[in-house]
Amino acid sequence: MANFFYALACLVVLSPTLLSMPSATSYAPFEPNDKDRIQFAFNLEFFEAEFFLFGALGKGIDAIDPDFANGGPPPIGAQKAELDPVSRQIIEEFGYQELGHLRAIIQSVGGIPRPLYDLRAQNFAGVFDEAIGYKLDPPFNPYLNTVNYLLASYVIPYVGLVGYVGTIPNLANFTSRSLVASLLGVEAGQDAVIRTLLYERAHEKVQPYNITVAEFTTGISNLRNKLGNTGIKDEGLIVPLKLGAEQKTSSNILSADADSRSYARTPPELLRIIYGTGSEYKPGGFLPNGGNGNIARSFLHKV
Repeated sequence: MANFFYALACLVVLSPTLLSMPSATSYAPFEPNDKDRIQFAFNLEFFEAEFFLFGALGKGIDAIDPDFANGGPPPIGAQKAELDPVSRQIIEEFGYQELGHLRAIIQSVGGIPRPLYDLRAQNFAGVFDEAIGYKLDPPFNPYLNTVNYLLASYVIPYVGLVGYVGTIPNLANFTSRSLVASLLGVEAGQDAVIRTLLYERAHEKVQPYNITVAEFTTGISNLRNKLGNTGIKDEGLIVPLKLGAEQKTSSNILSADADSRSYARTPPELLRIIYGTGSEYKPGGFLPNGGNGNIARSFLHKV
């Protein structure tokens, strides 16, 4: 049944601009196995590793162990961020954790080439403009200071978290489920730390904008919901009481559903978000040439 719904999701075209494209129904449905599902996670794990390592150290995977990249190109525009000492240590730890995740997946199911990532400040600026609904002046720069970098980091681990939650029920064997559950635990922890650091500043205005930290997180979460196009699976740091835990609090340090369970997303939803196009068939955003692995490439082959 899970494979049926996954195949059905692959046939959905969200963006009106894609209506003129050839129908994907003329292709046989792609049936991913455990290896394909786990390797799809590389698209997020590479992203996190490069962003965190560059942010803390000014260097990425290639400077530490280029074999992880499996011949894939280095990211565009990644750079060291101006972080306070505590935040820099946390982000450095996260970067090393992502290397461990890459190693664990490679040892379990094998690697894939690192896709091309666009981590330039102006690419993040475009995301934040869309999240807020107008062009920020000056353009948002994730590397400028600690608050900006934490807000940019808010964009990433949560997407991996909900992806792993959505993956586990579809895995066939115990070894696969055990691996992904262990990766999920750390991704959830990273997201919780980032959200907590931001919540401490929730009502602070992000300079030089007249926008609070909490308002930025709400905008980013709303954008991800819009791009994913499957309802509310993402919430900012402060929510209406009806969306808070047991409808008794507006704080939302951990984003969860009405029963405080993690939301789940499918690979098509994740691609719509990280491409920034609202379509798993149309690359862009942080992955200008599209993701790698059989699942991500299967959508590109249908265009």
